[in-house]
Amino acid sequence: MDIFRAHTEEIGHQIASLGVGLGIDWDNEAEVRELAREAIDHAQATVDSAGVRKEGSALLKAELFGLAALMLKNMQESAERGYLTHGGASWKAFAKALWQEYERSAQDQQRPLV
Repeated sequence: MDIFRAHTEEIGHQIASLGVGLGIDWDNEAEVRELAREAIDHAQATVDSAGVRKEGSALLKAELFGLAALMLKNMQESAERGYLTHGGASWKAFAKALWQEYERSAQDQQRPLV
């Protein structure tokens, strides 16, 4: 289980660092939810745009969204082995927002078009 702990620490450190670079206040729930919404709804467009524009904040967001996928994968794999994984404050805030936005997105997709 040390491998999950090591991955958690590394991913958590990188998420926090990217948050600093992007000016994210991990204590601001609305701001983190907006970032999570973008990650869920527009991650591929953000990554594509970052590759074309090579602009700083787009590159940082693309990296952050990739780390979000790794974070969730790490949590899933550790849970499958009976090990609870969670990182620091930025990890917890982003993970919570991602789950909330995932649920919102799933509900939106189930609504009939009027």
